[in-house]
Amino acid sequence: MKIILKMLLTAIAVVVLANILPGIYVASYSTAIIVAIVLGLLRIFVKPILIILTLPITIITLGLFLFVINAIIILLASKLITGFVVSGLLYALLFSLLLSFFQSVLYSFLKDKKS
Repeated sequence: MKIILKMLLTAIAVVVLANILPGIYVASYSTAIIVAIVLGLLRIFVKPILIILTLPITIITLGLFLFVINAIIILLASKLITGFVVSGLLYALLFSLLLSFFQSVLYSFLKDKKS
């Protein structure tokens, strides 16, 4: 149940960011849900491969290259999904940073409160 809620919250964040950032376009709410699912799958399967392949660069930049990897994942999702357009690497980087921020804020509401 929590996974479905996280996907829906990510889709909401995608729609909000598409309305804020001029270089991002999402055609509909169903496209935003598909974007959330595809981003989750790409982060599970493709991101570890990219991290291993770019490990020397990541070490040299003290981990800052991971932001570029996240932007590449966003660009890959925009190529795979019709109705989701990211106009460049800079917008993908900004979208990735803001999406991570929104996700951390929204996911904090899902945490179980233990007394």
